[in-house]
Amino acid sequence: MNQILAYIGYLILLLNLLLFFIRFSDQGKAYKIFTLYLGLVFVVQILAEILIQQKRNNLFLSHFYFIGQFVALSIFYLTILKKVDLQKKIVKGGLISGLLFLGIQFVNDNTLFFKFNLFEIVITSFLLIVFASFHFYNLLNEKKEFYYINMGILIYLFGSTILFLVGNLMTSLSPKINKIPWILNSFLYIIYQLFILIEWKKNFSKKSIDTAL
Repeated sequence: MNQILAYIGYLILLLNLLLFFIRFSDQGKAYKIFTLYLGLVFVVQILAEILIQQKRNNLFLSHFYFIGQFVALSIFYLTILKKVDLQKKIVKGGLISGLLFLGIQFVNDNTLFFKFNLFEIVITSFLLIVFASFHFYNLLNEKKEFYYINMGILIYLFGSTILFLVGNLMTSLSPKINKIPWILNSFLYIIYQLFILIEWKKNFSKKSIDTAL
C-alpha cells in the first residue's frame, strides 16, 4: 500500500516539475526557485528508489532531501516576503541558525550521515512552518500569490512532522503498526503535490494559454 502511494506521489511530482519547467523562463525569481526545489526533490526521490531496488542503504539521501528542502524553501520565502523586513530577518536568521545547529550536530557525530535524523526533520520543518505562517498572514491583506503552494507546505510539513515523531515512538510495536505513519505520510505527500498542481492550473496555466494566443 505504502509503495503504491509513494509511486503516485512520484508521478504527480514529475508532472508538477514538467509543468513548472514549461513556464520557467517567463516567470519571476520565486517561481524559478520553487521549480528548482521540485527538481531537487525529484532527483533525490529517484536516487532513493534506485538504491531501494538495489537493496542498498539510502538513509544518507534523507539529509539531502530535508536540508535541501529547508534551504530552497527558505530562499523561496525570502523572495516572496517582500514587504515585511522583520519577517525577512527572521527567515534569514532561521536559515543560518538551522544550518549552524545541524552542522554542529554532524561535526559532533559524523555517523548521523548514515542515519535517520529526527532532530533534522523537526528543526527544518518547524522553521519552514513558521515561514509559511508569515506568508499566510500576509495573504490576508495581499494578492493570493502562491496561496495553494503555501497551504500545501503548511499541511504537509505540520502533518508529516507529527507522523515522524509518532513513528519514532512506535518503533517497538509490530511491523504492521509501524507502517501506519509512513502510509499516512505518503498520503499527505500526495495532497501536497496536488496543491502544487492546483497552484499551477489556477495561476500559471492560463498565463501560458494567453501567451500562446
